[in-house]
Amino acid sequence: MKERILVVDDEAVIAKALVKHLSREGYEVDSASDGPEAIEKHKEKTFDLMLTDLKLPSFSGIDLIRESKTINPDLSCIVMTGYGSITTAVEAMKNGAFHYVTKPFELDDVSQLIATALEHVRLQEQNRILQRQIKTRYGFENIIGTSDEIKEVLRLVNQVADTDSTVLILGESGTGKELVAKAIHYNSRRSIKSMVPVNCGAIPENLLESELFGHMKGSFTGAINSKIGRFEMANGGTIFLDEIGDMSLRLQVKILRVLQEKKFEPVGSTKTTEVDVRIIAATNQDLEKLAEKGQFREDLFYRLNVIPITIPPLRHRICDIPLLVEHFLKIFSESNKLPPPRLDDDMLETLMKYKWPGNVRELENTIERLTVLKPGKTITLDDLPEKFLEVNTVMMRHSAFPIPDDGISLKNVVDDFENTLILKALDKTGWNKNKAANLLKLNRTTLVEKIKKKQLEKHVN
Repeated sequence: MKERILVVDDEAVIAKALVKHLSREGYEVDSASDGPEAIEKHKEKTFDLMLTDLKLPSFSGIDLIRESKTINPDLSCIVMTGYGSITTAVEAMKNGAFHYVTKPFELDDVSQLIATALEHVRLQEQNRILQRQIKTRYGFENIIGTSDEIKEVLRLVNQVADTDSTVLILGESGTGKELVAKAIHYNSRRSIKSMVPVNCGAIPENLLESELFGHMKGSFTGAINSKIGRFEMANGGTIFLDEIGDMSLRLQVKILRVLQEKKFEPVGSTKTTEVDVRIIAATNQDLEKLAEKGQFREDLFYRLNVIPITIPPLRHRICDIPLLVEHFLKIFSESNKLPPPRLDDDMLETLMKYKWPGNVRELENTIERLTVLKPGKTITLDDLPEKFLEVNTVMMRHSAFPIPDDGISLKNVVDDFENTLILKALDKTGWNKNKAANLLKLNRTTLVEKIKKKQLEKHVN
């Protein structure tokens, strides 16, 4: 669709020349001779750009810009002025004009300025779309769950997001600490700036200081150029210090100073750099206990622990597992353009009984693997990794043998249960005794002796 331009000038010759030239450039162009006529045209249709003279019969170009932007806030404006009115043109820019052009002008120069202004408009719109997408991607609704524990996390995130308070996110590895940090940042007033993550445990200590604060050329061996650090990159936005419990005591001093004074010196520099940065930190360690042992600065702990948010492990919110499974099935089937697999009832029950030491990240990886390997098919227990076999063993141990009122033979129950497990392992491996022994965590010799003693060969079809 052609971009629309409104030319406003009471000099008919100039207006006509601009309309003709800009129309040849491929724009849809209209014109007005004064302010009131221009306002009426704005009410009739939406223009992308207005090119207006500063001196108009009814009111000034600055007043026209102000009133036009109340109708269309996204309108880009360029003012035309004589050499003696450049000060007024600058005033127009303060009131919302993109730029100005002095009369007399070359038509090609006007075309170039208009193209630049319209490109600026397009970039602003793309940025707004990107911000909406980011906010959707990292919105509160992406923290999946209905358990009381996750509801409390959501309540805190919602309450602190649009503040500048320091947040400390606590939780085991894989619980989603970075997702919570992103939800806080992208739902705050700082979302127009960057959130810069730093994994403090993944960067060697001798490099971490330079990574955080930057360095000057020649400040150490290999520093062939100056480099800005992550804090400076995050200026106006948020820095996410993940696994801060792994940071050395020496670096903790500099972090404490940034928190208190909003300033630091890059490595090898005597010049102080000031930053406006919100700090969100995260750890899977108990910082208070580390502080008691002298392994973490107590003063830094209290500065970080302004608003603590604890994310529960997945085993403490098992009622959220079906929702998470459904969420991941949808995500991975859509991203891989595959039909989503289905889970039978036993499968879902097993997933809810498993302890998930890797938390949500482990569940996510498991569902991704099953989605890719079993597209559009029904997933059963046989499709799960071997570690889930132990879950079923525990489930059978606790639920498969109810005790009747007149008692039960423990020896017979144990013997029957052992027979069942051995036969299942043999059946699963096609009676490959080596593989079956591995499944049952037995020596092959022990398994062979049990098969002979229990006469289990007769069960083979």
